[in-house]
Amino acid sequence: MALGVRSSRGLAARGAGQAARRAAVPPATRVIGAAARRGAAAAPQAAGTPAPRLARIPGAPRPGSAEPLARAPPPRAASGGASASSPSSSDGANMGAVLAAVGVACCGAYAFGYHLGVVNGPLDAIAKDLGFAGNKALQGLVVSSTLIGAAAGSLVGGGFADALGRRASFMLCALPMLVGPLLSATATSLNPMVAGRFLAGVAIGLSSALVPLYISEVAPTKVRGTLGSLNQLMICLGILGALVVNVALPMTSWRTMFMLAVAPAVILFVGMLGCPESPVHLASKGKRAEAEEVATKLWGPGGASQLGAAGDSKGAQESGWSDLFKPGLRKGVLIGCMLFVFQQFSGINALIYFSSSVFLQAGITSGALASAAVGATNVVGTLIATGLIERAGRKQLLMQSYFGMAASMLIMAAGFTLPGLAPFSGAIALGGTLFYILSFAIGAGPVSGLIVPELNDARVRGNAVSAAMVTHWVCNVAIGQNFMAWVDAFSLAAVYAGFAAASLLGAAYIHANVPETKGKSFAEIQKELNA
Repeated sequence: MALGVRSSRGLAARGAGQAARRAAVPPATRVIGAAARRGAAAAPQAAGTPAPRLARIPGAPRPGSAEPLARAPPPRAASGGASASSPSSSDGANMGAVLAAVGVACCGAYAFGYHLGVVNGPLDAIAKDLGFAGNKALQGLVVSSTLIGAAAGSLVGGGFADALGRRASFMLCALPMLVGPLLSATATSLNPMVAGRFLAGVAIGLSSALVPLYISEVAPTKVRGTLGSLNQLMICLGILGALVVNVALPMTSWRTMFMLAVAPAVILFVGMLGCPESPVHLASKGKRAEAEEVATKLWGPGGASQLGAAGDSKGAQESGWSDLFKPGLRKGVLIGCMLFVFQQFSGINALIYFSSSVFLQAGITSGALASAAVGATNVVGTLIATGLIERAGRKQLLMQSYFGMAASMLIMAAGFTLPGLAPFSGAIALGGTLFYILSFAIGAGPVSGLIVPELNDARVRGNAVSAAMVTHWVCNVAIGQNFMAWVDAFSLAAVYAGFAAASLLGAAYIHANVPETKGKSFAEIQKELNA
């Protein structure tokens, strides 16, 4: 997709009776962790804001006109996250501290992916060792108990984040993340295995709400999208990590596979002891002095002013689930939930579920190789999104993603039904699957989770993220339970055509309802939503 790069305007400074002189302003660097650039003449222009103008000495007329030159507008204050209009939002920040906090939080995302993928390979060996070999229903329970736990965890994750704080909630999340795999690794019967998988699911659900929420509130505005996309990247790497373990270890070593899942839980708990609380959360609870101290440590000398008006008496009020439906708050909540409805009904999990059969039809008989191809494509797509998200913007990536997913589904549906394409059906299915995964990974995957906390007010942000993630898990289970029944009733081509239609509806909904959040503070996003 072609992306336009906005060029910086020149700064004009003219004195009465002097010749015109121009000075070019270099574009703002987007390299994370770069040292702050300081120019004696002018500060770098922040992405997405108008070029500053040098104000004329009061009363000095513009040559050729009696009209005085307008003064430059005052800088805008952000509410939550470094302001995009500050002299150097990411460059002035303490990116070492920001990246450390984001890295620790992403242990939750890695565990998310690992727990989803680790049981797929050794499931038959687990069933044999624990005495329920051949019982598909009980094997399905080992898998589905994690999804049930995830739905429960995501339901309460946002509430914990708002009530206890982001940091304490992460430490609480680490407990089931630690106990769950230990129970599974030491299980001698079905019940402790299912209990361990359920607790691991609770941890997954909690982290699915906490990770994007925390990253969005500690990241400087200019790189909030880039850092936010790391959540999805770490989930993908977790899935790949589980695949590597499945391939490297014999299936009979499933206890070792579960024990390895203890590592991210320990790192998350110990790491959070040294991580800061979200300054946005502190301000929303009325702890202004503490919020300003943390903001200065994370975002640099101007961090305190970048909190804006957060933390006034209105922001310090406690909020509950009923507040999600109040005017001025419910629009962001609804958009977040709808994004996950479209994400799931576009067919992502159904396609992954059916990918082994698709690859078998294309002549690839190794299930591990098929999973590796899907996982690697997902990682590559997410890396592309990470590089593009602050240039292309959230909205463009989402729409392009859904268009690509719709095209992939329609091409595969045609390959399954048109007689003339029958000789190429395997290649079409293989190419269509990989292009679909790539399209998903550049937008619908990483951006959906990133944009939900951006769209919601600090008073309800935790519960709003929880509502979106509950929607995700409910739709996930619904698709998983009904996909094969739909295929039997309508044919695979018809179901894929339905997923294509859902993808197009998703693109239309995004075009009509989702605002662009790139380079905007939380306060600016709320103002646009409620305009």
